[in-house]
Amino acid sequence: MAIEIKAPTFPESVADGTVATWHKQPGDAVKRDELIVDIETDKVVMEVLAEADGVLAEIVKNEGDTVLSGELLGKLTEGGAAAAAPAPAAAAPAAAAAATAAEEAILSPAARKIAAENDLDRNAIPGTGKGGRVTKEDAVAAVDAKKAAPAAPAAKPAAPAADAPIFAAGDRVEKRVPMTRLRAKIAERLVEAQSSMAMLTTYNEVNMKPVMDLRAKYKDLFEKKHNGVRLGFMSFFVKAATEALKRFPGVNASIDGGDIVYHGYSDVGVAVSSDRGLVVPVLRNAELMSLAEIEGTIANYGRKAKDGKLTIEEMTGGTFTISNGGVFGSLLSSPIVNPPQTAILGMHKIQDRPMAVNGQVVILPMMYLALSYDHRLIDGKEAVSFLVAIKDLLEDPARLLLDV
Repeated sequence: MAIEIKAPTFPESVADGTVATWHKQPGDAVKRDELIVDIETDKVVMEVLAEADGVLAEIVKNEGDTVLSGELLGKLTEGGAAAAAPAPAAAAPAAAAAATAAEEAILSPAARKIAAENDLDRNAIPGTGKGGRVTKEDAVAAVDAKKAAPAAPAAKPAAPAADAPIFAAGDRVEKRVPMTRLRAKIAERLVEAQSSMAMLTTYNEVNMKPVMDLRAKYKDLFEKKHNGVRLGFMSFFVKAATEALKRFPGVNASIDGGDIVYHGYSDVGVAVSSDRGLVVPVLRNAELMSLAEIEGTIANYGRKAKDGKLTIEEMTGGTFTISNGGVFGSLLSSPIVNPPQTAILGMHKIQDRPMAVNGQVVILPMMYLALSYDHRLIDGKEAVSFLVAIKDLLEDPARLLLDV
């Protein structure tokens, strides 16, 4: 029986998607719930899984094709057996076909894919599965062993990644690759923000020593108590931001046409870097979360971003955003507001600098903060006061507990 493989149902905020990768080809056997194809949208990569055991019979939409919600991608023959290798030419030795069939039979689909991607000799991988079958774990071990082995002197340098071309000195060559949907969407929203907002940025600096001392004193106990969750700086900034948002509700608002929408909750987007670009998953009701909950959720988002597993729901919405360019070494920058939000906080690199304290020069770990805001809604006084509130809360963390 033929089963139609269809694109997922996209949310209202996603118009269409692009076929990113087919993990199976016509004739390949598939198992129920096995990944068949990835669909890339301007927010996330959505996985399409097999609905039943069978064989991939036909691919209707090829890699790079645009697809709509629920559109037909391909067809699966339920309960079929994997297609036999194409019949060899009359002059081809029968032994070669038999050898190929035997080779395919001892590798699991996942192991075969790993071997192909890493240029492994399939016959050289020792199999620990039933009947000598090479499992996924065997293939991964072979890849690790290959990486650990010293490179041969005459070996050619590895080919550069498709999205990161590397050219030899003196080469006058060019490489053209299509912009990913995520990168295209980021570009569109950045241009939209700068053309539709009266955007300004105000700056301040914060002495990070109190937070650093507090973190150094309790980080081991914190990690032990909260099952391995590490105490970082981001949780302090999120808590300080949610407290400041209570005091200055305009910074937590959004503009909808001719209306101002004030939010009685703080859904804080935290910018996370991934291989596909910058993504901004959202901490829902961050004002109600503990430091441990914030750190644990951010760590989970980071893992999911790396694996391309973030969902649209996790990246939708948000009333305020925090971006940390300091992890990449940025000393000072002006972040761009993510519409329809009206403000974004930029964190930067912590750097020891000489500061005047009570008439004395003291070396302190300082961080520049930047708040970009939509001047149509937020006045300069409100923006500056909001940033000063965050500075005060971080330089005296006890204020976060005492609500002062």
